[in-house]
Amino acid sequence: MKKISKIMVALGFSEYSKGIFAYAADLAKRLDADIIVASIINSRDIEAVRTISAMGYDVDGEHYIEGVRNERKTLLNQFQEASGYPIERIKIIFGIGNPIDELLKIALNEAVDMIVMGVKGRTNLKGVFVGSVAEKMFRRSPVTLVSYRDPVNAEKLKKRIHLKD
Repeated sequence: MKKISKIMVALGFSEYSKGIFAYAADLAKRLDADIIVASIINSRDIEAVRTISAMGYDVDGEHYIEGVRNERKTLLNQFQEASGYPIERIKIIFGIGNPIDELLKIALNEAVDMIVMGVKGRTNLKGVFVGSVAEKMFRRSPVTLVSYRDPVNAEKLKKRIHLKD
């Protein structure tokens, strides 16, 4: 089996991101691997902000992007400190575009050995257990992908399994 030396953790900075990062950091510690944090700002969100700006509202795409990056950097620093994972072993990549395409490009360009991501994104629609980004990544990723389950969703999934005695 090939040594796992680079783990990419895909974060959308939903309520599950702290757990996803902690899981990836624990895995990286055990495997003595580096972490690449990949966070993609969806280009659809930027276009929506630009549309609102064109309607005369006081917002613009560049300030939106900078605000999102700063917010995510702050949260990521908190995640890193809580995990105790060495900051010098973490590379952060912020991208803009289609999350699936950008995550796959990063995985290939960075030659990662494994991807860790959650199964739910920011939309968190009730009853949806696998988000569209996660679902498409599982189908398209040429790299081993590990699916993190937060405790709440893990319990919901367990209840859906009907065991026969």
